Amino acid sequence: MTVRDKIALFPHSPGVYRYYDAGGNVIYVGKAKDLHKRVAQYFQPPERLTVKTRVLVSKIADAAYTVVDSEADALLLENNLIKQLRPRYNILLKDSKTYPWICVTEEDFPRMYITRRVVKGNRYFGPYSSAGYARELVDFLSESYRIRSCGNRITEESVLEHKFRPCLELHISRCDGCCIGKISKDEYNSRIDEVMSLLKGKVHDIIRHYKTLMQDAASSLEFEKAESYKQRIEALQKHYSKSVVTSAAETDMDVFSLVADVGDAYGNFMRVRGGAIIQSLNLSFRLNIEEDRESVLSEFIAEIESRYGKLKGDIVVPFLPDVELSGVRFIVPVRGDKLSVLELSVKNAKELRDATVKQKEHTDPDSYRNSVMEALGKALGMNVLPRHIECFDNSNIQGTNPVASCVVFRDAKPSKKDYRKFKIKTVIGANDYASMREVVTRRYSRMLVEAPDDLPELVVIDGGRGQLEFAYKALVELGIENRLTVIGLAKRMEEVIRVDDPYPLFIDRNSSALKILQQIRDEAHRFGITFHRSLRSKGQIESALTRIKGVGEKTEQRLLIHYGSVPRIAAQSLEELQSFLGRRDLAERILKELNDDTEI
Repeated sequence: MTVRDKIALFPHSPGVYRYYDAGGNVIYVGKAKDLHKRVAQYFQPPERLTVKTRVLVSKIADAAYTVVDSEADALLLENNLIKQLRPRYNILLKDSKTYPWICVTEEDFPRMYITRRVVKGNRYFGPYSSAGYARELVDFLSESYRIRSCGNRITEESVLEHKFRPCLELHISRCDGCCIGKISKDEYNSRIDEVMSLLKGKVHDIIRHYKTLMQDAASSLEFEKAESYKQRIEALQKHYSKSVVTSAAETDMDVFSLVADVGDAYGNFMRVRGGAIIQSLNLSFRLNIEEDRESVLSEFIAEIESRYGKLKGDIVVPFLPDVELSGVRFIVPVRGDKLSVLELSVKNAKELRDATVKQKEHTDPDSYRNSVMEALGKALGMNVLPRHIECFDNSNIQGTNPVASCVVFRDAKPSKKDYRKFKIKTVIGANDYASMREVVTRRYSRMLVEAPDDLPELVVIDGGRGQLEFAYKALVELGIENRLTVIGLAKRMEEVIRVDDPYPLFIDRNSSALKILQQIRDEAHRFGITFHRSLRSKGQIESALTRIKGVGEKTEQRLLIHYGSVPRIAAQSLEELQSFLGRRDLAERILKELNDDTEI
């Protein structure tokens, strides 16, 4: 029985499917609301599939499935199988970092400390993305509630037997001496309960409780006790106002955000309790096939559930995932506090992406450049990787000294030896459209003769639709319009213009694809304007003819009076110029110097 025959028998039920290669290894695990319909989507005509998905399908030698009761069960089973089997083509968690937790021990007199290991039997709060913040929180709570920091195994029996002697912490008022019976077990544990409430995010509840106690103490004329409660309130308000983001609405919610790049996704999870963000966690994922963002978000949610328990209540997301969970309401906010927290979560996800990209750029530049080219090719819908990119820009002021530049990038790096400068020969005055057509024609007509196998995969025109259309006409005349991709990049809105599309393409401003296009465009502009300024300088203008051997001041004047300008002189035939000058060698020298447009 073939794979296609097997999948034809898959049921119309929720479940998890597995693909195997010829060696019997699991290469992909997926979930589905309807197993039959979902698996059938992979076995379409190849032209309807993405490149990476076609590679996956070509490796499938066998398929199997497991039926479950609900989508939620399918999501959790898929997550567990991916972790267990680590299939080659699945979304894989890249972040191996162990985050810190705050541990409260299960003892008669519990301790509190920071750890990166979770052991059964104790109570854990977190994880915290910042060890510095976790440490600050432990220090604050330990000092405020005088939680012991020693490692002694203190029990009620050991206190009665006087096994321990007071340490320095008691003498400096950082501990109330539970080891020698200065504080009862019940009173100490009531402090621990309050600390755990704060770690759960119930800040507002604790503050309200202390306000009630303060008012009761004041009514009873116990002003010293009232003052101590007031100081506790002020300490809590001061710490949590600077340490966590709080909302006026005392809401509970979990927040997920996700930003994607080519081959990678970056997510942030925030837990809000009592209007305070008590937890924030960043995770990154490797996408081995073209997964849609809804599926990736579902995998992210499943990963959080597997780590920290079942989610419930309101979950704020930037878009709806492709799974429904019982007891959970997904919210895509458009305004208010929920939107503010979501924007903060997105900002954290983008920071993770930017930091990862910068690190990759320094530690593995080749891989980074490949990812940039992949991002650019995907954004433009190209079937090939744009390893060789060329960009053209015109430069003139009121039609004087019109020039153009061509910069070349190979493997996302400037190839300065391939840069070219052009003096406009056939266009009089300021006509950017005709100038662009001229330089594109000159560039690629020459390349077709000298290096026909080195045509670029991508040509970028600095300008709008007019410049792009004239450049495309030049490519059509040369018969190479189907051998490369040509786009325009308009500076005003950073919009990408395509010949066959009346609507501009807007690429994410933070994406590496747009950044490489901007870099190429800016380099072409810099190179062109530098050349233009050099020609505009007085010395350069005066020397355009006189620097030629055999051309003096009188000969220069004769030529300019007769022909009107240097470009017109350069456009003359050898015979015409020889007839005017009476010297063939001088005419050849002048034309050679004026028409040398390949300066590096």
